[in-house]
Amino acid sequence: MVKAAQGAGRAARTSVWLEGRTPRGGSSRGGSQPSGLDRDRITETTVRLLDADGLAKFSMRRLAAELNVTAMSVYWYVDTKDDLLELALDAVFGEMRLPGADSEEDWRDQLRALAAEYRELLVRHPWVSPLTGTFLNIGPHAVAFSLTAQRVIELTGLPAYGQTGAIAAVFQFVYGFGTIEGHFVERCAAAGMSQDDYFRRAMSAVTENPALDEVMHRSVDIMEARGGGTVKEMRERDFAFALETLIAGIEAMVAQG
Repeated sequence: MVKAAQGAGRAARTSVWLEGRTPRGGSSRGGSQPSGLDRDRITETTVRLLDADGLAKFSMRRLAAELNVTAMSVYWYVDTKDDLLELALDAVFGEMRLPGADSEEDWRDQLRALAAEYRELLVRHPWVSPLTGTFLNIGPHAVAFSLTAQRVIELTGLPAYGQTGAIAAVFQFVYGFGTIEGHFVERCAAAGMSQDDYFRRAMSAVTENPALDEVMHRSVDIMEARGGGTVKEMRERDFAFALETLIAGIEAMVAQG
């Protein structure tokens, strides 16, 4: 890909946030600038379509139909589909409520709040997780999230050389947890079932499979000990315990100096 771009005399694209892009003039694609259309409206519609249909079904043609314009009209505001996905990704990062720099809350509470916001984002928008691993995530909202995470970890008292590792431990855990949770919610919705009904049916199928008898036998005790009468309750207990384990680990590392 890079060689092809260089061969054509163009630099490889990195991020829409590094392009310094402004809407084109009237002669660039032909015709006049579409009335009533702007980048914010296009981005908002993109988010709505991604939430409704998922990443695989999203297309510029589908977006244009939703906006009631031609597909070429959208290219007044973005060069590529990837640019648009990157804009949508950063837009939903702006939904998170971030603790302010002047917060008087203990770092533990700030970290819990930040982790909860990130998890909810991943569950609410399942298409976010694959895109987070695709783009640089340097839009203003993504940067605000990153800076807040860095600030909160600095408050822990960890030495500078360990702070990036602590950020990775907490937020890559949340990323994985929220991604799996979001996909499960999607799967249940696609099946037209509640999460509890889907879980019961899946567990019933697993317990009836002799090849999985050993793993189920080993799981019974710890699942009962975990408690929770619903999938949501079980998930909340697991998330809270895992996060507290990470917080305790940070405290232990600080205590070690």
